[in-house]
Amino acid sequence: MFSLIFPGQGSQTIGMGKDFFENYDLVRDLFKQADESLGISLSKIILEGPKEELDLTINTQPAIFLISYSIFQVMKKEFNFDLDNAKYFAGHSLGEYSALCAANYLSFSDTIKLLKTRGDAMQNAVPRGEGGMLAVLGSKVEIIEDLLNDNKNNFIAQIANDNSEGQIVLSGRNSDLEKLIKVLKSRNIKNIKLPVSAPFHCQLMNSATEIMRNEIQKLNFRDSKNKLISNVTAKEISNKEDLKMLLIDQIENRVRWRESVVHMINNGVNHFIEIGPGKVLSGLIKRIDKNVKINTINSESDIKDLKL
Repeated sequence: MFSLIFPGQGSQTIGMGKDFFENYDLVRDLFKQADESLGISLSKIILEGPKEELDLTINTQPAIFLISYSIFQVMKKEFNFDLDNAKYFAGHSLGEYSALCAANYLSFSDTIKLLKTRGDAMQNAVPRGEGGMLAVLGSKVEIIEDLLNDNKNNFIAQIANDNSEGQIVLSGRNSDLEKLIKVLKSRNIKNIKLPVSAPFHCQLMNSATEIMRNEIQKLNFRDSKNKLISNVTAKEISNKEDLKMLLIDQIENRVRWRESVVHMINNGVNHFIEIGPGKVLSGLIKRIDKNVKINTINSESDIKDLKL
């Protein structure tokens, strides 16, 4: 059994999806729809840059979704893969939106507009330079949870991503993260400050949660037989009302990627297909379970090599 997985922020590169754009009318149509829906030339930003503009969260989130969804549609319509046979659809943070659109819970136009709103709201939830994120390597979630609890009177930080065995990401104010770094160093726990402009998936995103609550409640989500895995619960969702609430909760809550992958494997998945730019999720899954099959799909040759 296979699952389709979709990458999150950080996988973007200038020129991503260019071969699909040049070779397929349906992809050019999706790029055109994206530009019209957003009222900006997202196509130009993706294909030509500059990188600084692509890396703005308000652009990054719809851009990665556009590439992931374009590849998904090429696989279905040009190569005739029956992707609705997937056991689960899942994505990392913004990738969950790629998953829910691919799984037919929300239209393409609504999804890309929602991601522009999400990117803007998350970017502006905290003044630039005030918050950040820190990757902790080679430690266990339980150890980091205890460390945060033991130091809650000294600083406040939250686990933002539980990515894989030995890779955890924390969010908080930069002043608190500096105190956290000292504690981690005293315990010989390796950490790296990430080059991000905001502290995603923590309580500092509260204003973004309220914006997304209003936007999500306005939209017409559809019923679908496809099963999604929620970042918040690491379990399947097949109810559109639950999906709405979990997307709202996702803004401030931990992305439980490691647990999500383990849940899928425990429920019979032995093949993961990562659709979209980069290979980040494939790398994380290899660290979680070396025995599963993984395909990364971000070029035509990748599709041609795929066997279901």
